[in-house]
Amino acid sequence: MKNNKALGQHWLYNREILNEIAEKASGKGGEGNAYDFAEKTEVETCLEIGPGLGTLTSSLLKQFKKVVAVEFDENLAKNLPKSFPGKDLEVVNEDVLKFDFSRIKEPYVVAGNIPYYITSPIIEKVLTVSNLPKRVVLLIQKEVAERILDEKESVLSLLVKNRAKVFSGPVVLKEEFTPPPKVDSQVIILEPKEPEVSEEVFSLIQKGFLAPRKKLISNLKNMWSKEQLEKAFSELKIDLNARPAELHLLDWQNLYQKLQNKT
Repeated sequence: MKNNKALGQHWLYNREILNEIAEKASGKGGEGNAYDFAEKTEVETCLEIGPGLGTLTSSLLKQFKKVVAVEFDENLAKNLPKSFPGKDLEVVNEDVLKFDFSRIKEPYVVAGNIPYYITSPIIEKVLTVSNLPKRVVLLIQKEVAERILDEKESVLSLLVKNRAKVFSGPVVLKEEFTPPPKVDSQVIILEPKEPEVSEEVFSLIQKGFLAPRKKLISNLKNMWSKEQLEKAFSELKIDLNARPAELHLLDWQNLYQKLQNKT
């Protein structure tokens, strides 16, 4: 079947990699390696994002009793069940960003080879739904995975680190896809957790990143005076020339408290 370029469709056929993604999602695979995850809880249901032709679906159905596959492409959604007769596969023809995760009543995990152009919204959604998944295993653009894992922060990396334990998975070269994308991909493994910082702190983070390349003080000067900001930075030993990417979650928490006169 021809891919839909507008939907960012690139099919991965390497069965070894597909099986590894499914094993990671199941909690059964990956002992003793650098990207091993901490939570070993096994669940029986997997929500797959963007199953496409069902290459990953095939591996997931070997690991899970039930797979709920959310597919935006109507033709793909219609054809997918025909490839897996007798399997407990529920296909939902819907945009995953509009999908109601609360319809899944049992414990579940999320897995998927997701389109590059909506990576951030998908990650944000799966980490903020009311019924959090036990585990999230996604194949995403390598550059985005590196940005999440990097010590140099971004709004996305701080969102993820605030709401999940993060583990890096294997890199998948672009040549493994049909048609090949322009860049390599990487598996990233997330274990959702209770947020470390409040929504108010995260609101400060978002304001601080309005112009990521500017000094943080410059981004916040419309909300606090220069004197207030310099005093808070000095007390917290934050460089007055610091850019937003240089602050980690605890730094933002402490800065918020200082600026709110809570310490």
